[in-house]
Amino acid sequence: MCNLMGDDFTLNDILIYKLSHFLKTHPNMVFPHRHSFFQILYFNRSGGKHTIDFDGYNAEAGQIYFMVPGQVHSWNFSSNTEGYLVNFTESFFSSVFINPHYIADFPFFSGISGDYVLPIPKKLQAEVSDLFLRMEDECHHQREYKFDLLRSMLVELFVLISRNVVSDKTSKLTRHNYLILRNFQKLIEQQYKVNKLPKEYAELLFITPNHLNALCKSTMGKPAGEIIRDRVLLEARRLLVNSDFNVSQISHQLNFDDPSYFVKFFKKYIGVTPEEFRKTKLAIK
Repeated sequence: MCNLMGDDFTLNDILIYKLSHFLKTHPNMVFPHRHSFFQILYFNRSGGKHTIDFDGYNAEAGQIYFMVPGQVHSWNFSSNTEGYLVNFTESFFSSVFINPHYIADFPFFSGISGDYVLPIPKKLQAEVSDLFLRMEDECHHQREYKFDLLRSMLVELFVLISRNVVSDKTSKLTRHNYLILRNFQKLIEQQYKVNKLPKEYAELLFITPNHLNALCKSTMGKPAGEIIRDRVLLEARRLLVNSDFNVSQISHQLNFDDPSYFVKFFKKYIGVTPEEFRKTKLAIK
């Protein structure tokens, strides 16, 4: 663990663990919980399952997971799991970088299912493992410019993944269309509680609703309206399992005028009422 006492940053702006060590004290985090920081998991060897925002994944060697603040997750890993866990706050970068949204510009920090769980090609696994090993070693020693080096190594990791893994997923998109999609995703994250119609986002993106829908269907397999709706439903589920708000309060948080309409909306797309969903998910605690 790397504590930042005595520095210009808050305590624990960055923490780096070997997974085998971390799992000895946190063997099975099977109940859903959320963090206020970014988290990266990399597996050299693994077994078990990881659930992020209610989607389940089989944890496998060579996988890397990028999680953003607010996501709800839980895991149940085998005892012989090996790899690394990195936690860092947004201020770890924003305190020194001119661009306050530097981290959000990397697509794997979008918080969108399918973007944040990535397989590392075998030819890169040794390089990625060595980078995590060097970060973990640096974190455990008090050396000059320690945090600058840790920042630079994280950036090296982000660029390495972007060039060699993410670029393969986006190579079929033009740069212009890729930027439209990324900006659409960012706008949803900022405004999904207020703006729930594709035309509202299309106007902000300076494109037509038809163009936005066509782009979403061709690249993400669903229309823009469904992507917006999924974000609203995701936040509803997050609040149901990780807050003490009642259904009426959650309805208000998500800007629904009528709690009964929110209940109908939720049941239509999730299949159960909000209260039934909450009871089912919290039953494992």
